Amino acid sequence: MAVKSIQFKQHTFDISYEILNPEAKVDLIVLHGWGSNKNLMKQSFGNYMNGFRHIYIDLPGFGNSTCSMELTTVDVARIVELLMIHINAQKDIILGHSFGGKVALLLEPKILVLVASAGIYQEKSFKVKTKIALFKLLKVFGFSKLRSLFVADDAKQLSEYMYQTFKNVVNEDFSDEFAKYEGRALLFWGKDDTATPLSAAKKIHELTKDSRLEVYDGDHYFFMNHAGEISKIIEEEFLKSIGH
Repeated sequence: MAVKSIQFKQHTFDISYEILNPEAKVDLIVLHGWGSNKNLMKQSFGNYMNGFRHIYIDLPGFGNSTCSMELTTVDVARIVELLMIHINAQKDIILGHSFGGKVALLLEPKILVLVASAGIYQEKSFKVKTKIALFKLLKVFGFSKLRSLFVADDAKQLSEYMYQTFKNVVNEDFSDEFAKYEGRALLFWGKDDTATPLSAAKKIHELTKDSRLEVYDGDHYFFMNHAGEISKIIEEEFLKSIGH
């Protein structure tokens, strides 16, 4: 594991990363989802795709990486890009799970691997809308300290910077960004995913110009049981992309 200090908007971010197969010539950047870290992704994919240089990154505020300001997804992508410049990493293949999928998309790699990616807006249920309305009302009367009763599980126990970041990124709709992407997109999804449902995968598949969708048994973390199959497809698609 290594750490690089990245300067961004007059703030310093210590970004933790790990490289496997350091002599390989093709770079595979791997980005985790919200609330996760690079170790989960390394456990899943680290034993596969040995022809690629794997770069596992803890996104700002997660794992061993620091966060000292409120961020947007665009900010996170820029910080990752600055790290890549520091370690001389290329945008050959970038794999992103959930929130990491949105970051991967903004980095515009040659091959974009979306694993249960976020980025398609999901309409909130009546129950969630009611909780939000009630919290806003209580806030007016000075009861904002009751926040933990109302926020999503993903946002509990977050620092103030990360809570503000969560609010910035949770409801984004990246439909236009998916439609603008010019490279090859590989979409891998769990059919029982409730966090980023299969309907989102189908919409991304329609929006992207050159994409392939593969569906597996499992939920939002289906890839932990199917990493070997996913890796094989990524390798095949990369070879196709260079004309082999």
